[in-house]
Amino acid sequence: MSTLMNRFTDSNQASTEQYLTFSLGSETFAVGTSNVREIIEYGRLTPIPMMPPSVLGVINLRGGVVPIMDLCQRFGGGQTQIGRRSCIVILEVERGQQRQTMGIVVEAVNAVREIPPHDVEPAPDFGSHIRTDFIRGMGKIDGELVVLLDIGRVLSLEEMRWLAENSHNPELGLAS
Repeated sequence: MSTLMNRFTDSNQASTEQYLTFSLGSETFAVGTSNVREIIEYGRLTPIPMMPPSVLGVINLRGGVVPIMDLCQRFGGGQTQIGRRSCIVILEVERGQQRQTMGIVVEAVNAVREIPPHDVEPAPDFGSHIRTDFIRGMGKIDGELVVLLDIGRVLSLEEMRWLAENSHNPELGLAS
């Protein structure tokens, strides 16, 4: 019986995912820890001309150039409020055979939390100011809902390129 219980416990723990939770405004978001490379202090960014407003610039991270995105702007809102607890979360996303590295500015990193699959609900079809294809689901942590991001879609380079190429076109309503 204890062997059966150990197998059940092991398989149950294996299906529980870990998420890094962070704050933007009054909302809490989360990304899978498998995508998180590191968390660094918010610092000086080098701006890049002709990029969409959500791409704040780039940083030099141990000899590599890493683009930094403002998630608030990416979601269609204003700029992230930079404060004492603000930081940059460096993320990696697999794109076929390649890995894309990007950073996101967050107001504060909260914690790494485990969310079992039974505490994850599908993304809502309404009521969010974020595109539904950016949302992987809604996680329940201590009775609160957390937006679980599909970071691969949020950080899509193809869409970033299209936005950069068309950000100057007033007919598309993308100019800022």
